[in-house]
Amino acid sequence: MAGGFIWYELMTPDADAASAFYRAVIGWAVEGGGEAAGPVDYRHILRADGGSAGGMLALSADMVAHGAKPAWLPYLHVTDLDAALAAVTAEGGKVLMPVSELPVGRIAMVSDPQGVPVYLMTPVPAPGQENAKSDVFSPTAEQRVGWNELASPDLEASKAFYARHFGFQFNEKMPMGEMGDYCFIDHDGQRVGAMLPLFEPGRAALWRLYFRVPSVTAAKAAIENAGGKVMHGPHQVPGDDWIVIATDPQGAEFGIVGALRG
Repeated sequence: MAGGFIWYELMTPDADAASAFYRAVIGWAVEGGGEAAGPVDYRHILRADGGSAGGMLALSADMVAHGAKPAWLPYLHVTDLDAALAAVTAEGGKVLMPVSELPVGRIAMVSDPQGVPVYLMTPVPAPGQENAKSDVFSPTAEQRVGWNELASPDLEASKAFYARHFGFQFNEKMPMGEMGDYCFIDHDGQRVGAMLPLFEPGRAALWRLYFRVPSVTAAKAAIENAGGKVMHGPHQVPGDDWIVIATDPQGAEFGIVGALRG
């Protein structure tokens, strides 16, 4: 459905090191790169069940020189990319990467009116798979994104923007005292994440992606052993889940979510 999270991408200056890190922490395999890579080193992240978890873009020196930084970014589904770009820029957003025409679809990177980067994509289904749906997001399945969280510098403006253009609904919220409200995102009948005010000093306005793991305890140890940095947690969230927030060795921030067990 239009507006849904249909792909995720890690931008990193060291794709080989990042591949080894996430294999140790999440259990993914990463295909591509090396001598076979063309002018753009783009790799495919695979789950243990053979499905896709997303992609990995190796940042070139030129990309870094133009401001690209290590980060995880989501892709949102749009039915008309040109119209979506016009709508975003009309509200003060910017086109960060112009339209790319690829076999899998038309893609562009934008920053929303609050400065948050995100990809927009009109996918082209493979022949014979016209009804296929992306499964890179799941609230329960391991090795997939299980939660999408945006800390916004202007929460109410972000809620209105994503509701208007991507069909996000904000049916419930959880008060967090002085930190404001944690506003849950529902899309196409499914709870996919939340928005909250940007209150952490120095934190960039980015979507934070939480990857589901079987054991937060084991994943936290793997993060530390593989050269990552744990910033928060583990701490419990509503329900039975626990989370950890971390950065990988190249500086990209992410979260893990799952049970607290050894």
